[in-house]
Amino acid sequence: MTLGLVGTGALGLGCVPAGLPASAPSPLLNKPLPDIERRALDGTTVDTKSKRGSVVVVKFFAKYCEPCKKTLPVVERIHQSHPAVTFVGVDEDEYVSEVEEMVRTYGLTFQVIHDAANALAGRFRVGQLPMTFVADGTGTIRWVAGETQTDGDLEQAIDAVQR
Repeated sequence: MTLGLVGTGALGLGCVPAGLPASAPSPLLNKPLPDIERRALDGTTVDTKSKRGSVVVVKFFAKYCEPCKKTLPVVERIHQSHPAVTFVGVDEDEYVSEVEEMVRTYGLTFQVIHDAANALAGRFRVGQLPMTFVADGTGTIRWVAGETQTDGDLEQAIDAVQR
């Protein structure tokens, strides 16, 4: 089942890219991507504000989330095939050791943040996992995926907002 459709420009929300797959409902859809400035597990700094001008994908996940185990390999594959896109993983597990295990298990090569206090989840209004946000070059969230995301949906959304 697919939830809610990303609409037409008739909503008065500006130019919504054509070709987007159905989006999960989110109060952040067609709103600015909340800024993230945090240290990633690998010691680098994640700063989404500095990435304006390029597509940014923010993926929320956790070890206890069964659907995450299906979507993480897909996200890693898409990350590898889209080098111009910035991918940020946000792990909601309680312990750093669990986050490190997820990164190792799924061979994640994009930056991953440990959000133990769920501050980012709150800022992004994440109510379920997995949840993925795709922002266009203006920093506007154009597509949101929940657990019903298909393998092709994320790639289709990225391709649509890159045009």
